[in-house]
Amino acid sequence: MATRDANPRSMQDWLDSYSSDHRNPVNEVFHWCCVPPIVWSVIALLWTVPVPQTWLRAGAWAVAVMVLAFYWYWKRSRPLALALLLAFALLGLLTNFLYWQLGPAQLRWLAVGVFVVAWIGQFIGHKFEGRKPSFLTDLAYLLIGPAWLMAKLLRRLGVKHPV
Repeated sequence: MATRDANPRSMQDWLDSYSSDHRNPVNEVFHWCCVPPIVWSVIALLWTVPVPQTWLRAGAWAVAVMVLAFYWYWKRSRPLALALLLAFALLGLLTNFLYWQLGPAQLRWLAVGVFVVAWIGQFIGHKFEGRKPSFLTDLAYLLIGPAWLMAKLLRRLGVKHPV
């Protein structure tokens, strides 16, 4: 029987742990260049999953996943969650535009290409780091990568306590 952790990890705990696997400056550059395209490609791929047209619009699955991710972030850090919500909204608007310009099939192929290239970049970055990607130890780190970058961006923009 599974038990709930009485003291769930704080966002700062997650970010500190993630940072310990991402100290190499080259790897950090690869993350800045690859994590946002990976997030976009997942959104775009989900955008192309068919939905019943009488009930939902294209993108409904992507929006549902973004809402779930937002909720996960919100429980851990409201400032970070709000910043990531803005990023999700911008990526959703871009994806909707591309969906109507390219069509679902072309958008899907573009997203697959971006996803593959960006993940190759991630693994190259980790070769410089000399450590395996964090998500190989805990899949929750797939949510921490974007939050880690957003926390860094917010600090650079002068937000004193983004977490």
